[in-house]
Amino acid sequence: MSTDDGGPAVDYRMSLAAERTYLAYIRTALALLAAGVAVVGALPNIGHLGIRRVMGTLLVVAGLTLALAARPRWHRLESAMRRGDPLPTSRIELVPIVAVVLAGALGLLLVLLA
Repeated sequence: MSTDDGGPAVDYRMSLAAERTYLAYIRTALALLAAGVAVVGALPNIGHLGIRRVMGTLLVVAGLTLALAARPRWHRLESAMRRGDPLPTSRIELVPIVAVVLAGALGLLLVLLA
């Protein structure tokens, strides 16, 4: 069986699973962006603006990186499935993990300084 573009058909369950993962990356990116803005803008009375700016920057940069990497990752997965190749690995999930851990450590610092 082949598709309209001449490539082999992809198991729709795998394709939909890849799409759900892509959408999860986008949701996570949006949450990171919102959290980064909120840390700086929604906590003005807690003080320590420098720490809040670093936390916010970490979260926003992680959100932007994840959002920018999600679509190419999804495309690589779809292409590999169409060719029948093994699915490519990615380390993009390390970006939000590192950002959240670092932002959490800075949040702990804020709590200890308050």
